[in-house]
Amino acid sequence: MQASTVKRSSAAGAKKKAPTEEASGDDRWIERLNARAKSKRARVTREPSVSFGAETIQRFRLGNGLSVLLVESHHAKVVSFHTWFGVGSRHEHEGKTGLAHLFEHLMFNETKNLPAGTFDRKLESIGASTNAATWNDWTYYYEDLPSDALSLVVALESERMKNLVLRKSVVDNEIGVVANERRYRVEDDVDGTVNELLYKTAFDTHPYHHPTIGWMSDILAFTPEDCKRFYRTFYAPNNARIVVVGDTKAPELLALVQKHYGDLASAELPREAYPAEPEQREERVERLVKPTPTAKVAIGYKCPALAHPDNAALSVLCEALFGGRSARIFRALVTEAELATDLAASVSQFRDPGLFELYATAREGISVEVLLAGIDHEIKSVLSKPVTAPELERSIARQELGFLQGLETVGGRAEQIGFYDTVLGDPAGSLTRLTALRSVTLADVERVAREYLVKSRRTVVLVEPSPAGEPSDGESDGGDE
Repeated sequence: MQASTVKRSSAAGAKKKAPTEEASGDDRWIERLNARAKSKRARVTREPSVSFGAETIQRFRLGNGLSVLLVESHHAKVVSFHTWFGVGSRHEHEGKTGLAHLFEHLMFNETKNLPAGTFDRKLESIGASTNAATWNDWTYYYEDLPSDALSLVVALESERMKNLVLRKSVVDNEIGVVANERRYRVEDDVDGTVNELLYKTAFDTHPYHHPTIGWMSDILAFTPEDCKRFYRTFYAPNNARIVVVGDTKAPELLALVQKHYGDLASAELPREAYPAEPEQREERVERLVKPTPTAKVAIGYKCPALAHPDNAALSVLCEALFGGRSARIFRALVTEAELATDLAASVSQFRDPGLFELYATAREGISVEVLLAGIDHEIKSVLSKPVTAPELERSIARQELGFLQGLETVGGRAEQIGFYDTVLGDPAGSLTRLTALRSVTLADVERVAREYLVKSRRTVVLVEPSPAGEPSDGESDGGDE
């Protein structure tokens, strides 16, 4: 819950008031910042801090709704600066898919005060690294940089958040870039095509149905007006959170944020109201013929959202069955039966229910039917021979190791804080997730295997190699035909 905003200091010449309770002690600097604020938009409020292991996440909010999360870490003179926006492909509708991803490209172009290329050159000059990503539920941008250059990065990020240039030549150029990316990553790539078809077939009504990169027909039809509406709506301070981890202090950071973001106005965000995905009651199967050396199988079992208690148990089950060469099904299909050359699986970590995904590539001479039968046999065997205690221990240990390795750097911690705060509204959600993983029992794993790994709740994509000289199946350029 948001704390009360600190009141301004008295006007010059008036009798000085005693500091409020919120402004006492170490927080008197907030009162001084707010005394200099030019408008209510720039006023800083401290929100309750959150424990993050041995560290603390300090939370603040500007009057315009901008959230700021800070973890002070002074072990090295570096800072990771992240900007997370609560917008991804789930916020798009048919006919306008791919806008969130297009913006990831547009944001590296010119702004009102920065000619094209200046943003990257300025970051390179201070030895900073930068990148961005877009997915179903979020978009984020980051810089890892020397801490003494923080003021430059705050100025650069605020500039492109409020002064992005979206004239036709700029938009058209990035549309061409994204269209080529789609051709390379999806239309000319078998794995990309299969993944897209899997989600398109598995989801009927939820926007997880369409790909983050967008359908080609939508990409090519975007206009500068589409982009301006999207920018004004979703790249607003009340839809953003700044996450900073590293060698800086709260007064220093908030003074910079207030100076550069305090003039931004909040926006009216559209209400998220997606129809619930209908329960899947029968298996869905799609077949493709593609120029691939061997057959491929992709399977997606409907699985619960990240916040659901069963998501952690399914992740442990997935790791036990497919995580590495010693995992049960990997060993059975790749090492022993030699039906597959590669096998991978994952559980969606989305705000809404997603998929327990499985991808397999057959060995030469193995048909798609034989590969699928082998997978089904091993999945069925899990129900009769549940995961053992050693498998459970190994699975949890591998997931814990991956989690802890992700927290070794300031950038890794900033990413975890931004992701969980954006998706779940809990900046320390990664630690809650770790506790949930550690708490998974053999009974939990057996239960979720029986409940979720069933044919009536799955979608299957079967890929057969195209005979020499024959064309492969064409790829849809957008949506449902």
